[in-house]
Amino acid sequence: MSTEPKDVSVDARPKRQQTAKNIAGRKGGTPVVCLTAYITPMAARLDKHCDLLLVGDSVGMVLYGLESTLAVDLETMIRHGRAVCRGAKQALVVIDMPFGSYEESKEQAFRNAARVLSETGAGAVKLEGGVEMAETVRFLTHRGIPVLGHVGLMPQSVNTNGGYGARGRSVDEWQPIIDDAKAIAEAGAFSVVLEGVAEPLARKVTAEVAVPVIGIGASNACDGQILVTEDMLGLFAINPKFVKRFAEIGHDIEEAIGAYAREVRSRAFPGEEHTYKMRGANS
Repeated sequence: MSTEPKDVSVDARPKRQQTAKNIAGRKGGTPVVCLTAYITPMAARLDKHCDLLLVGDSVGMVLYGLESTLAVDLETMIRHGRAVCRGAKQALVVIDMPFGSYEESKEQAFRNAARVLSETGAGAVKLEGGVEMAETVRFLTHRGIPVLGHVGLMPQSVNTNGGYGARGRSVDEWQPIIDDAKAIAEAGAFSVVLEGVAEPLARKVTAEVAVPVIGIGASNACDGQILVTEDMLGLFAINPKFVKRFAEIGHDIEEAIGAYAREVRSRAFPGEEHTYKMRGANS
């Protein structure tokens, strides 16, 4: 029997303050604040500070220890999407379409995206790709599915693009990325993630694309920023160049676990204040 908590009906789901339309209207204004989320308690803590929470397929690497995002499936994204939607009250929740769930055809993309939104209560999906995905983006948006695009460094294409290196570091690499961003925006995406590109290119894309450009490793020239939450909190030893660590949670966790282990071994924990007494016993 499934242990997945029973989902509330669509009508009972909270009406969040942020929508795809709201985010689309932020072009050139106050930068859009975005972070990843995968579980309910973290989503609840992020929600009050963020405009957009992305249930990224990075969940495979962050929570499951995978080497890439490619093994993450649709069921995993739906499960974590439900969890995040339970915790988020005001931020727009966007769910990544995992590798293999949308590339075959625009009809496949619609079926799976419709399932993601209907089963989670999220407000949009994200998919990777540029010019070659424009027809799919247009098909989805014309059928009521808001789409967040993703161009530049695309983790789902790591095998064909030769790794995770930054893109656009020479001018002759610029035009395809500019064309990709424009194509996705013109196809109806409400916003576009631009990942891992040189600052001058990020500035040019942001200036030439009509919708908000959300940067990750793309400089502060963009209309907003997104990071993997666990990266910016310092949970992992590896620190990509584009990540600023705003805390050192990994160190704090190790310190706390070490203290717990010492107290268990010395029998200092649990103490009297953590121990139940018999009813009616003298204090």
